[in-house]
Amino acid sequence: MKLATLKNGTRDGRLVVVSRDLAQCVEVPEIARTLQAALDAWETTSPSLDAIAVELNAGRMPDATPFDPKAAMAPLPRAYQWADGSAYVNHVELVRKARGATMPPEFWTDPLMYQGASDHMLGACEDIEVADEAWGIDFEAEVAVVTGDVPMGTRAADAGRHIRLLMLVNDVSLRGLIAAELAKGFGFFQSKPASAFSPVAATPDELGGAWRDGKLHLPLISHLNGVLFGRPNAGVDMTFDFATLIDHAARTRQLEAGSIVGSGTVSNREDGGPGRAAAEGGVGYSCIAEQRTVETILTGKATTPFMRFGDRVRIEMFDAEGRSVFGAIDQTVRSTA
Repeated sequence: MKLATLKNGTRDGRLVVVSRDLAQCVEVPEIARTLQAALDAWETTSPSLDAIAVELNAGRMPDATPFDPKAAMAPLPRAYQWADGSAYVNHVELVRKARGATMPPEFWTDPLMYQGASDHMLGACEDIEVADEAWGIDFEAEVAVVTGDVPMGTRAADAGRHIRLLMLVNDVSLRGLIAAELAKGFGFFQSKPASAFSPVAATPDELGGAWRDGKLHLPLISHLNGVLFGRPNAGVDMTFDFATLIDHAARTRQLEAGSIVGSGTVSNREDGGPGRAAAEGGVGYSCIAEQRTVETILTGKATTPFMRFGDRVRIEMFDAEGRSVFGAIDQTVRSTA
């Protein structure tokens, strides 16, 4: 089934079940008013929500209304946990190589993860608001899972059963602020503003054979100002699957229902090298920083600019039949001035 949260003037919105083709939706206040409420009682709410989805997909819900992604908030407008990994180590290796840093061997065996702000998540069509273009505005196209309650110490072999939903992420980064923050040795904060999420979240069974081995085996498509920027496959070159990321996150704490765990920037290697831009026939990249990194490696100079006010980024994923799975993240960069 597919679920979304529509605006209703409150912080947490109202839960709706969305049809497989993303055309129709239906409110379910008798089951759960919000997605968090549904996750808190998933064993009870999930079968009821799934029954609604079956009827909706069969066209047997007379009170269904058109689904408008612009009316959607993030599936979880605020979350108890937002932990973003860096599961595509190729991306980390490229960025470090561009600045002449060696790759510690443990990066291939122990996931990187940071704890992001989760008090306000952006809806898929909400603007990216930034005060200064000089901060290096970048998008990062990712996949994320939403968990149920995960006991502390849960191992990867058992972690998959705690995954409730999948969705897409634009983990907005301000590249010009990152270096100074990391130099303090205390992680990201100002350089990681609010992330945006796809209008719809889907249960793993909705993805069919594309969801296997704790990975989502579909291309993640990014467009910048209407031009294809990247189409790497999210199931390829993912060093740490989602079960492993959950294992890492839960090593010293329990995760509450509604915790979000991100994959990090989706990145593919090509022909054993750093890859090629989409404009050159390659699979491209899921963030501007990676394309700039490859430009630096190959030519000694980055030429692709970061985003400016008025730029538009679109992130989407399609199934084998060409249908949008989660709807599109479609955002424009705006000045707060």
